[in-house]
Amino acid sequence: MMEIFFETKDVFQLKDIEKIASKDKGITSMSVKEVLQSLVDDGMVDTDRIGTSNYFWAFPSKALHARKRKLEELQTQFAETSQKKEILQKGIEKSKIGRENTAERAALVKELAALRQKKEQLKAEIEKYRECDPDIVEEMRVVCCSWQMRSCSGTIGQTSKVAKEAVNRWTDNIFAIKSWAKRKFGFEESRIDKSFGIPEDFDYID
Repeated sequence: MMEIFFETKDVFQLKDIEKIASKDKGITSMSVKEVLQSLVDDGMVDTDRIGTSNYFWAFPSKALHARKRKLEELQTQFAETSQKKEILQKGIEKSKIGRENTAERAALVKELAALRQKKEQLKAEIEKYRECDPDIVEEMRVVCCSWQMRSCSGTIGQTSKVAKEAVNRWTDNIFAIKSWAKRKFGFEESRIDKSFGIPEDFDYID
């Protein structure tokens, strides 16, 4: 298609290009419009509307200038890329200083890996015994005693009915603190009962 313009150095309408492309270049007339539009979109062919007709042209001088501009862009990109590569190479060489593959470095790397593995094991061990942490147990005792004191206050000297209600309220509080401990610390219910002397048949008074 471009040969039509370069060889003739002329301006054409679409119908003229269709005839020449089909006859001289073996391009089917059905595809000429699509190919031509693609060349226009790529800036390889110029077009303008004069009156009711569209005209197309492409001169070798423009194509040469376009190639020169493209070559200059590629050369600039190549220079920038080469500069970046040189900077990166220098950085790599600098980073290698002190990291030579010596026997001492290999031993230190091995020791570091072993220490990291040991650290993870210790963290897992600490987490396993977390529920036995004295600070956590003491916090639970304080909260439990606080619930108990609030529940039992005011019950002395009252009727048995009031006392029974107070005891059941205290039972409510015990269940509440057990639920709180399970949520906050992930304790098992059996361990909570054992730690605070709560009997297995602990329940409300009928």
